[in-house]
Amino acid sequence: MAGRPKLAVWKFASCDGCQLTLLDCEDELLDVAGAVDIAYFLEASRTTVEGPYDLSLVEGSVTTPADRERIQEVRRASRHLVTIGACATAGGIQALRNFADVREYLAVVYATPQFISTLDTSTPIAAHVRVDLELRGCPIDKRQLLEVIDAFLHGRRPAVRTHSVCLECKQRGNVCVMVAHGTPCLGPVTQTGCGALCPGYHRGCYGCFGPMESPNTASLSGWLRERGTDGGDLARMFQTFNAGAEAFREAAEAAEAAERRREGSRP
Repeated sequence: MAGRPKLAVWKFASCDGCQLTLLDCEDELLDVAGAVDIAYFLEASRTTVEGPYDLSLVEGSVTTPADRERIQEVRRASRHLVTIGACATAGGIQALRNFADVREYLAVVYATPQFISTLDTSTPIAAHVRVDLELRGCPIDKRQLLEVIDAFLHGRRPAVRTHSVCLECKQRGNVCVMVAHGTPCLGPVTQTGCGALCPGYHRGCYGCFGPMESPNTASLSGWLRERGTDGGDLARMFQTFNAGAEAFREAAEAAEAAERRREGSRP
């Protein structure tokens, strides 16, 4: 018991979905619980054990001054730190605040905004501390999560694929929704992890797992424009779960700029 590695699971600004992925492992969860000492996991237990921790899984983005300080404490207490999910790896859907005036939002939403302590941005964990591995997804895939935990327990490099959803579709034998139906799809520029779930049901990929290793967003954007997707819709495609990811952020900004130029050229 005393010799088992200590596992900690931390929450920052998020919906808890990636933590629930671990709890949803069902039969595999018993094996995980038997291999590690779950020392800190408030989603599952009020019992906590002080660090240091051998492996910390961190869900959520940094959105408050308190979060910014707390993640430093988590890093100091952790031998290995893995971020899980779009919020922790790219700022999450809340990173849309990065493109707006947060103070204006506060004034509209809250009767007494002076009591709200928040940052102007939502940023990934890696923007504040050293991260040993980023596990993408909204939410993450349980098979990838189990692979990461097993890899760290055995001192090996996790086998997490970084190719595109587009390749996953080909491996599954899916009919391309863009070619066959003209459906806008982020599959060519999105990292796999979901098993090409949406295209498997004849829907375009929403980019839940963020940009792949070397995404050609300019080529995809051009292809979609040629087939009738305007700049506003194109920008919104990139501004979802991984809006703060650099490649998607730049693609959205380029689409908005192109739309402004198009509107400016109208008579």
